[in-house]
Amino acid sequence: MPKPVITTLASTKSIKLLEASAKIWFCVATIGQWLFGLYVIVFYHGSTFTGDFEKWNRVLPKGYIPGDWIGNLSVAIHVLLGGIVIVGGPLQFIPFIQKRYKQLHRWLGRCYVVAAIIIGIMGLVMVWVRGSVGDRFMHISISISAIYLILFAVLTIKNAIAKQFKTHRKMALRLFMMANGGWFFRISVMGWILINRKPVGFDIKTFSGPALWVISVLSYSLPLALIILELYFVAQERKRKTLVFFTTGLIMFATLLTVIGIFAAALMAWIPRIVN
Repeated sequence: MPKPVITTLASTKSIKLLEASAKIWFCVATIGQWLFGLYVIVFYHGSTFTGDFEKWNRVLPKGYIPGDWIGNLSVAIHVLLGGIVIVGGPLQFIPFIQKRYKQLHRWLGRCYVVAAIIIGIMGLVMVWVRGSVGDRFMHISISISAIYLILFAVLTIKNAIAKQFKTHRKMALRLFMMANGGWFFRISVMGWILINRKPVGFDIKTFSGPALWVISVLSYSLPLALIILELYFVAQERKRKTLVFFTTGLIMFATLLTVIGIFAAALMAWIPRIVN
């Protein structure tokens, strides 16, 4: 009797489930990012345009320093452009907008990559010249993330100009993940506090400790979001059953953690500062 053929390729349903899991995560992340964007616009943009710069110091250590106009300008640019990145990022990957409003997609994309490059540069200035929250280990992680951000932004532009649209889309998604490193860090820290019901593994006053080192690495220098994205690309292309199932499960688990992090950050930080 002929031996049964054992296929290692995933079924069409499995591939669709993989893609569905990614879409669900994207929808959840979009809600969380737009809520964060609302907080940034109300808190930072509002205080900036009304001239109440000292309000920055409620959240950012050394956010506003009287007389240091270069440092203050760096923070202002970083925060103001951050609003474009936070709100505009998800819009770039909504199929309806890509197909129906192509000009909006192109111009928003151009603004996005330019903003990402400037944010990366300003981020380095804020960390190493102005000083930032956290310790030296976290500063190094943030700096690596800024370099990633600038690199992916440049490559996104390069592939678009060369009309290599498949590579352009992948690079844009990588840029999207890196541009939200600060958002990933915030929801991870808040989620960690919520799960443990208190700060565990770090000092809340100095904002330093092993837990924050791990979170900063997984958010900035060795970003878990980027690793999962690369796994998603490989699973889509190779269609290997085990890899597809593993990646789908990983994305679903990441979605659950994202929901917890968004809920915690909204409850403990964003909504109270929007209201007050």
